Amino acid sequence: MPFSVPTMADLMAQNKEPEILFWVGCAGSFDDRYKKVTIAFAKILNQLNINYAVLGTEESCTGDPARRAGNEFTFQMLAMQNIEVLNGYGVKKIVTACPHCFNTLKNEYPELGGNYEVIHHSQYLQQLISEGKLKVKGGEFKGQKITFHDSCYLGRANEVYEAPREVIRALDAELVEMKRCKSKGLCCGAGGGQMFKEPEAGKKDVNIERIEEALETGAKTVAVSCPFCMTMMSDGVKNKEKEAEVKVYDLAELLLQQM
Repeated sequence: MPFSVPTMADLMAQNKEPEILFWVGCAGSFDDRYKKVTIAFAKILNQLNINYAVLGTEESCTGDPARRAGNEFTFQMLAMQNIEVLNGYGVKKIVTACPHCFNTLKNEYPELGGNYEVIHHSQYLQQLISEGKLKVKGGEFKGQKITFHDSCYLGRANEVYEAPREVIRALDAELVEMKRCKSKGLCCGAGGGQMFKEPEAGKKDVNIERIEEALETGAKTVAVSCPFCMTMMSDGVKNKEKEAEVKVYDLAELLLQQM
């Protein structure tokens, strides 16, 4: 069923102001797997009649990969461009499904004049559940084992640990933790610009190590909340030839299946 996603430009033309700006991010816009997460989150917002908008073609990369890879000039150029657009629209509250965008917008844009309330979609979904706006029917995940992989930029960098776990508990699922989790969580291997290059030579790729920990829990669903983690964990499942039995989903996709 087709549905429309409003842009800031459309709303401004009608003299309307959205409650939140949904920052889609590069992966959410261009990566085929993560586009499904963007659609799932937008469908949730639409079903709950939440007043939101996206920037559409006016959104550029936050500059996170450039800064992590050491290209400060490109980062500042992209950041200033985005801040100009956001401030031009008077944006106050941003929700994003990407922890890299979340961290950059929240912690790195203020020094360049971009001050916003920035929320990760796991926090936003958890708020909607706790306020009773998002009702989850016990469904196919009831009693199922789900393990959650902490994104470095959500977990250790910003100490968001409970919101994603509360979303999983709302599914009536059994949350099983990997031996390294929360503040001791292991990176998927894609952070710090590593997503865009081949790994250095070593005995084992980080994502293989991580997916082994996930498989040890016995969970058939690996929940993630980051596009980089989605890629690395999915590749790990393929490496182990388990893609028929173990699925990697974003939290928004899990919730949408239950609504």
